[in-house]
Amino acid sequence: MTLHYDVDAVVLDIEGTTSATGFVVDVLYPYSRSRFGALLSEQSGDPDVVRAVAQVREELGDPDADTSRIEKALNAWLDEDRKATPLKTLQGVIWSEGFARGDLVSHFYDDVVPALRAWHTAGVRLYVYSSGSVAAQRAWFASSPQGDLLPLVSGLYDTENAGPKQETESYARIARATGVAPKRLLFLSDRPGELDAARAAGWQAVGIRRSGEPYFEQGVGDHAQAGTFDEIDISTSGSTL
Repeated sequence: MTLHYDVDAVVLDIEGTTSATGFVVDVLYPYSRSRFGALLSEQSGDPDVVRAVAQVREELGDPDADTSRIEKALNAWLDEDRKATPLKTLQGVIWSEGFARGDLVSHFYDDVVPALRAWHTAGVRLYVYSSGSVAAQRAWFASSPQGDLLPLVSGLYDTENAGPKQETESYARIARATGVAPKRLLFLSDRPGELDAARAAGWQAVGIRRSGEPYFEQGVGDHAQAGTFDEIDISTSGSTL
């Protein structure tokens, strides 16, 4: 069954929605884990690193936490898959460097890129809202197997510039930043808590359910759902795809 939406913009989650969670967990997480120590010692003066380290110390309640303590905390949060902003910031720095060197190439499900290109061509604005940092999102979309996808994207949002993904105010903040009326925004995610928060902010929302993804069995509650982007038909300004 095809879902039809008349909206001005689509906001995309990444893990489990555009891309395989397994790739992030099995490829990107180990890559960052192996490089936290070097990053903290070799780039301690980098503004992003300085800010993230301060946030880790605040989270730990230990303003004097040394590099070893910070690295230990980052690894523990990684094991928990905790969406901690400083963890995501430091991962973003590491992944950006890895993508730039060619060590990493991002993953997108086969149905995603053709749909994004078609929606963009039709005048639909595309945004990303992920727990991964803006730096990581930028590197991810710039380093796809299909080439640089950043020209398709109008803006990037994370837990630092928008807020936690299961809080309604985060979606209200994104709506204000984009200048798009909430009812003209469509959010695509595999996580029911995120879909609930977007809907509470007045957005339209569709749950993406891909077999093999962590939230597949849980489902998406009472939200409309699609197994692929091919099942979502977008129209805007009277033009229907």
